[in-house]
Parts: sequence; C-alpha cells; structure tokens
Amino acid sequence: MDKKTGRIPFTYKMLAALLLLIAVFVLAMLVGAADVSARDVWMALTSKSAGEKLSMIREIRLPREVAAIFVGAALAVAGAIMQGMTRNPLADPGLLGLTAGANAALAVTLALLTSVNYFGLMIACFIGAAAGAALVFGISSVKRGGFSPLRIVLAGAAISAFLNAVADGVGITFKISKSVSMWTSGGLIGANWSQLQVIVPFIVAGIIVAMLLSKQLTILSLSEEVAVGLGQKTARIKAILFVVTFLLAGASVALVGSLTFLGLMIPHIVRAIVGTDYRFAIPMAAVMGGAFMMIADTLARTITAPYEAPVAAIVAVLGLPFFLVIARKGGQASS
Repeated sequence: MDKKTGRIPFTYKMLAALLLLIAVFVLAMLVGAADVSARDVWMALTSKSAGEKLSMIREIRLPREVAAIFVGAALAVAGAIMQGMTRNPLADPGLLGLTAGANAALAVTLALLTSVNYFGLMIACFIGAAAGAALVFGISSVKRGGFSPLRIVLAGAAISAFLNAVADGVGITFKISKSVSMWTSGGLIGANWSQLQVIVPFIVAGIIVAMLLSKQLTILSLSEEVAVGLGQKTARIKAILFVVTFLLAGASVALVGSLTFLGLMIPHIVRAIVGTDYRFAIPMAAVMGGAFMMIADTLARTITAPYEAPVAAIVAVLGLPFFLVIARKGGQASS
C-alpha cells in the first residue's frame, strides 16, 4: 500500500504526532500543583544539581509522565489489535473484560500473597487479563452464529461487572479495600522508576511484536478468508496477538489500574488520520495514545489542584460520548 492517505505522506503525519507528544510532555512537566519553571525542568533533566524542586521533578513528575506515555501507548495499541482481530469497532481492553480480569487477579493476589513483590503483581495481572478475555470470548461463542460486535460487548459488560464485583468482594472480605482501590482507581500518582523498570520492557516488547505483525493484522481485519487464502497461519497469528494484548493490558493495570475507553477512542482517531493499514496505524496509535494519556493526567492534576481528580474519570468523561457516537453510527464513525 502507498504510505499516503490523502495528500500528506505518513512520515509527515508521524512527525507531527511526535511533535505533539513532545509539546504535551513539556506542558505536563511544567503544569501542576507545584510551581516550576522551564529552567527548573531543564536543569532537572540535564544536570545533577540538587534542590527540592529538581528532586520533585526527577522523582515524582518525570516518572509519572513517562508512565503516562507508555500506558497510553499500550492501551491504544491493545485496542487497535483487538479491533483489527475481531473486526469489532467497539473493542477495547476495558470493555472486553481484560482490565476487569486484571483487577480481580490483582485483588486476589494482594489478599492471599501479602508479601508479593511488584513483579508478582504484574504476572497476576497478565493472568487475570487473559482469564477475563477468555470468559468474554467463550460466552460470546456459545450461541450459534459466532462472534458479533454486539454479543462481544454485552458479554464484556457482564463479565467486567462480575469481575469488578469479585475484586470489591475480596477487598471487603480481607479488609484490603483501600489497597485494592489505590491500585484500581486508574491513577499515576504512585508511579516510580522501580515500577517502570519492570513494566516498560513488557510494553515495549508488546508494541514491537504488534508492529512486526501489523501487515498480517491488516489482512485479518479485512477478512479471515482472504488471510487464509493468502497462506497466513491465522490461528498462530491470532494467538500471538492475543498474548500481546494480554501483556499490554496487564502491564497497564499493574501500573495505573483500570482505564476504559482509551483503547476504543485512539484507534478510531488514528484510522481517520492514516487509514486502515495497521503498518501505519499501530505506531501512530502508540504515539497518540501516549499524548492523550498525558493530557488526561495533566487535567487530573490541575482541575482540582492541589487535589487530584481520578485519571479514569477524566478518560471516561472524554471517552463515553465517543463510544456512544460510534455505537450510534454502527462503528463507522472513523473507520
């Protein structure tokens, strides 16, 4: 396929997206409850000078914004993969049981393994995300007729409600509701460098694999019969892409909790910009997802400063109208 969608080459569009990401990152570093200047940010990033403001930038604000970039990228790419594989325009890790499954697994792990480390929690989230998705797709495929967008979304809503109830029940039973809520409320306030060292490699690996399989994903998104006719091993490709989705969704929940709608919105926006070729949509989704997540986090930090609004609430306020528009138009809003 041509790298052009319309008249503007993909390279220019990606450059514009990267410039947007950089601009949002600079804004996020400057804005917050603590008043810092551009010089403070520059000194914190480029020197080893000591100081209260510089330490705050290095140890609190910088890891938080780095986490926002990678979580946004992970959820956006996971959403794009799911929409492409299922050919379901309403697919999203938060809507199809992945994040709810990760939340439930995290709650059970906190209750039963009180001394578990962060790596153990992350593995639990991966397993929970896979279990949640398996339940959704298993229930969706029971009735004759195979998968349908509506059936998958309905099953996802039911399973998500059940798994979230499991997480709440475990929290109440074992008196760890506060700990579970801190993990699952969808916030970046606790992000630190030690967590990023564990999480980021998984997210980067997942995005790289998704990019390597983007051509196959493009063909799958058109028609499975065409993919088989072209000699693709669809079962193997789907299995790998599902594992990538579990990794990306599980890593995101382990880092910031449950965030719904981000993985729904960004792929639609990206397809409107670069078209339906996932060789271009996947990298663009990663960049745009990171920028969007930083914007949401900055709003969460500043709307009620010096207090914080939940990032999940900000994303939901922006994402719910988008979801309703797509549902009303039958999924063709930005495809």
